[in-house]
Amino acid sequence: MKILCILALTMISWNSFSQNSNGMTKDESIEIIRYKISADQKANFETAYAKAGEFLKASPYCSGYEIIHGVEEPQHYIVRIHWTSMDDHLQKFRNSQEFKSFFNLVRPFYNAIEEMKHYQSTTTTWKKS
Repeated sequence: MKILCILALTMISWNSFSQNSNGMTKDESIEIIRYKISADQKANFETAYAKAGEFLKASPYCSGYEIIHGVEEPQHYIVRIHWTSMDDHLQKFRNSQEFKSFFNLVRPFYNAIEEMKHYQSTTTTWKKS
């Protein structure tokens, strides 16, 4: 019984150490890609990402993504991609078949990127249920 209690406390401590308050692991990285897309390319951009998203879903290194669209500045889009780690994204995903297929679909919009960087979540977060 004593060994089970020690094991349980160790697992609780490890989970507390390895995840922040919003459930992300300490290594998880969020890639933010900010685009400026002309009005005549909006539909093509959204279609390309809808198709490319299938390759993100197939990757073991991607844990989710979303695309948001500017209201006040409708030419702006932000793509948020959650990666298991920055290294997994840059070293493993970018050398995978999923990346090649993904990039072939979004490549026409590469020059429309205004920012492409990695971020990590902080413990300051809140979302109403």
